[in-house]
Amino acid sequence: MGEALLISLLTSLPVEAASDAIRYSDLGIGPVALKLGWFELRWYSLAYIAGIALGWYYCLKLVAQPGAPMGRRHVDDMVFYATLGVILGGRLGYVLFYRPDYYLANPIEIPQLWDGGMSFHGGVIGVSLGIIYLARRNNLHWLRVHDYVACCVPFGLLFGRLANFVNGELWGGPTDLPWAVRFCEARDALNNCILGTGRHPSQLYEALLEGLVLLLVLMWFFWRTEARYQPGKLTGIFLLGYGLSRFFVEFYREPDAQLVEFAERTGLHMGQWLTVPMILGGLYLIATAKKRRVRVEPISGTESVA
Repeated sequence: MGEALLISLLTSLPVEAASDAIRYSDLGIGPVALKLGWFELRWYSLAYIAGIALGWYYCLKLVAQPGAPMGRRHVDDMVFYATLGVILGGRLGYVLFYRPDYYLANPIEIPQLWDGGMSFHGGVIGVSLGIIYLARRNNLHWLRVHDYVACCVPFGLLFGRLANFVNGELWGGPTDLPWAVRFCEARDALNNCILGTGRHPSQLYEALLEGLVLLLVLMWFFWRTEARYQPGKLTGIFLLGYGLSRFFVEFYREPDAQLVEFAERTGLHMGQWLTVPMILGGLYLIATAKKRRVRVEPISGTESVA
């Protein structure tokens, strides 16, 4: 009944209301990158692989500099724990933050990652726990390890948000801007795509701010300042940058269907509420970073940095 009503509403939209918008169906993209018989390789999977691989490569470049808090062997181990943290934390975060009632009634669907549903905030918690475990196990400075990992995370955010756009999911609210996109919002009985009204491509906004801009900001602070010798500063910059970017873009993003009432009742989207602790935590870490500066004895590199 609900799907039939949605199809009826979409097909009754005035043609002139979205005539100038970009048609998603004309872009020649879709969730599947490669299909060989029963095997499907999805862009979202490739985005995860690309984000992890580039983050791994870049982290090796970072720890090769003097005063690094860990060596190459630690980075190799950390990739495993970080990947596990992203998957488990991201999925459990989505279950707890976005659809707790549904998954409480359908717990068998929690492991079904192929149906979608990952929370970045949950992924951050999962990765952080993995880093703390690795640091304690190897007697490393856990906060400085976080700093180096934070510099690599935007790679995953960039590719992940681009994959969201390719998948035609997590779109923004209605707009008549020249770059508005009409996404496939429903399908008819013959599985033909029914385009909705023009919407903000909020996935691309997030890819730009959370991915590219945040990556460049962290690169500048790492390579051009002494931020990496002030434990927690780079982590704080990441948390603040991501939190502000996500908080801003959420104003242009359509809330999840099951959270529309929540957004109307509280005045903010769930994603915005979840970024508030990140913003406050980021400000605290930045403000107190200089007090934590101590003589850095390198795990990797060739010289000690005072």
